[in-house]
Amino acid sequence: MANNTVITIGRQYGSGGHDIGIKLAEKMGIPFYDKELLSRAAKDSGLCRELFENHDEKPTNSFLYSLVMDTYSTGYSSAAFSEMPLNHKVFLAQFDSIKKIAAEGPCVIVGRCADYALENIPGVVNVFLYADLPSRIVRIARRHDLTDAKAKDLIRKTDKGRASYYNYYTSKKWGEASGYDLCLNTSTLGIDGTVHLIREFVTYKEKEHERI
Repeated sequence: MANNTVITIGRQYGSGGHDIGIKLAEKMGIPFYDKELLSRAAKDSGLCRELFENHDEKPTNSFLYSLVMDTYSTGYSSAAFSEMPLNHKVFLAQFDSIKKIAAEGPCVIVGRCADYALENIPGVVNVFLYADLPSRIVRIARRHDLTDAKAKDLIRKTDKGRASYYNYYTSKKWGEASGYDLCLNTSTLGIDGTVHLIREFVTYKEKEHERI
């Protein structure tokens, strides 16, 4: 495999997106970014990492969203950036870092509207991972030592937050199949099967691109 592709992974909470992203990156021999993206954005922007953790995939209100998108689409100066509200700074810094990371070469980026940040950029494959609720409850309950009821509640709250964040900051709807190149059910495929199918899809797309 040529490994020339940037892969973004959107995911339901508990679908195994983080583990799949790590294994996929290892198999392809390319960098992996999940929480690592927060550290990179903090380094690039000079803002402290805790700010990115506190705002990580959490929704804002639509008024702030419109202000941020106006600024992002028209460009901004360093002076303007310094005067922005904190929400704006975190949002823009993270998006800028995603673009820089993608420009450095092939990689796997999990979450954080990476598919939207890299919209219309060649060589990007956007994947969404989902799974049935029972299997997600099992995974989250084991990972965090929770009862099934508490795991279910955490899943619903986390997915609601991710969806709200994504829907505010993009022109698409979180988890809607038409917004992605590939949607996979990890309950059916498992970790290894999902990794295998993503790699097969990337290989096919790269070969098709070479024929053009």
